[in-house]
Amino acid sequence: MTEKFLSQTEVLKRTSLSRTTIWRHANAGVFPKPIHISARRVAWLESDIIAWQNDKIAKQLKRGSL
Repeated sequence: MTEKFLSQTEVLKRTSLSRTTIWRHANAGVFPKPIHISARRVAWLESDIIAWQNDKIAKQLKRGSL
């Protein structure tokens, strides 16, 4: 299976997080870090974003607040 790269714009849309929050969380280790695909371009692996979303949902379900 081929991994799909997601641009920052796509990650913003999929997560509903702000650009600043994504970078702050990535630097804190609580959000997937991007992959540098060129000197001035980064992308995230779609599977990493999906895993992060599933983890957030599972934690909410465990707390009973979803």
